Amino acid sequence: MVKSLLRSLPSVDELLRDPEIAPLYSKLSAQIVKDSIRSVLERLREEILSGRLKSLARSSITARIKEDLEALLSSGLKPVVNASGTVVHTHLGRAPLPEEAVEAVRVAARGPVSLEINLEDGSRGERDSHCEALIVRLTGCEAACIVNNNAAAVFLTLNTLSSGKEAIISRGELIEIGGSFRLPEIMERSGCILKEVGTTNRTHLHDYIDAIGENTGLLLKVHKSNYNITGFTKEVSLAELVAVGRRYGIPVVEDLGSGSLVDLSKYGLKKEPVVDESIKKGVDVVTFSADKLLGGPQAGIIAGRKEFVDKIRRNPLKRALRVDKLTLSALEATLRLYLNPEELEKRLPILVYLTRQLKDIEEAAHRIKDFLSSRLGKGFTIEVEQSRSIVGSGALPDCTIPTRVVTVTHPEIRAEKIFNHFLHSDPPVLGRVEREKFVLDARTIDVNDIEHIKPLSNG
Repeated sequence: MVKSLLRSLPSVDELLRDPEIAPLYSKLSAQIVKDSIRSVLERLREEILSGRLKSLARSSITARIKEDLEALLSSGLKPVVNASGTVVHTHLGRAPLPEEAVEAVRVAARGPVSLEINLEDGSRGERDSHCEALIVRLTGCEAACIVNNNAAAVFLTLNTLSSGKEAIISRGELIEIGGSFRLPEIMERSGCILKEVGTTNRTHLHDYIDAIGENTGLLLKVHKSNYNITGFTKEVSLAELVAVGRRYGIPVVEDLGSGSLVDLSKYGLKKEPVVDESIKKGVDVVTFSADKLLGGPQAGIIAGRKEFVDKIRRNPLKRALRVDKLTLSALEATLRLYLNPEELEKRLPILVYLTRQLKDIEEAAHRIKDFLSSRLGKGFTIEVEQSRSIVGSGALPDCTIPTRVVTVTHPEIRAEKIFNHFLHSDPPVLGRVEREKFVLDARTIDVNDIEHIKPLSNG
């Protein structure tokens, strides 16, 4: 049986001439097609020898080859309908960009742009300057530079200002964020010497003062954006830390993480530290993300006093961490929206989703329910229920927002299986499982995406 199946395998040359494979030559080189055929045949031999394959048809062989080759031609980055209820979803690319940023990226991608050239005299310019002026205007800082994410911003700042020296930080601020990013490890790799003070729940001003010595490079404060410590707690305020820094001539650095450029409490959300508030308190350098609460592309922003930002900008590592013209174009366009804060709620997608009116969400939920009711097989129960959405990406960890969800249940199909069916639809739909029900959160679903939600077949 095994020998018979092995003998029935066609040769590479036979398959190269197969009419089912031939059309792919217009899209792929002959060598790529040949390599794929060899790979498929090798996998088939392994399945035959292991006893996993008991029968073999020529059509199944060509189907495997076509599937293998078509996978090369299809994009791994697919549009996804976000029905998860997480507004800023790290796994989905975090903040959706405003249309102005999308258009700016399109223009920058199509041809040459004035990235590092001074159009006044043709001399070489600074790529960060396109965004720096806006950041200075919006935050009140003296200077700013851009790197590829906030982890890079923290790393570069520490490496520049405290390499070989001590960075003093409260034990209660030694955070870990998604992807196993741990601040102590970043500090170690940056070359600075971690000096912890205080305890997990209580740190006093004298703890910092007592730790200051001849080898102190900076005082570091980190905003605990993805968790809270409650109860018997004490922490030193930024203003107090700045006063100590001034007294001893030591720079104070604050990592705001998902830093916001506007006070979110005016939109009915929880108050979150605003960058310009830190600048007004006299912090020397503040770092924050561009792709979380700011609502722009993935980037890290370093802002503060010019003498420190210029020093950071001159660090040779800055080149390794710099961003390209597409990111800068998107960030500049996003920042420009903040010049007119009255319109921000209508034009910045993250704020649009966070401040969506409950009546609009409920209307969308009922549209989804009606759509699925007409398409799903027998036995499914579809209801609109109350629930709560989250901001996501470590921002506003204890802030949940009222929402309406569409729940899908079936007496014979587990919620996890329904979740997987929707995830494997075209386009993929990312919902969540809650209370043994599959849930589609209407808050995070774009109205235009409703018609693209494709139901699964019964069973």
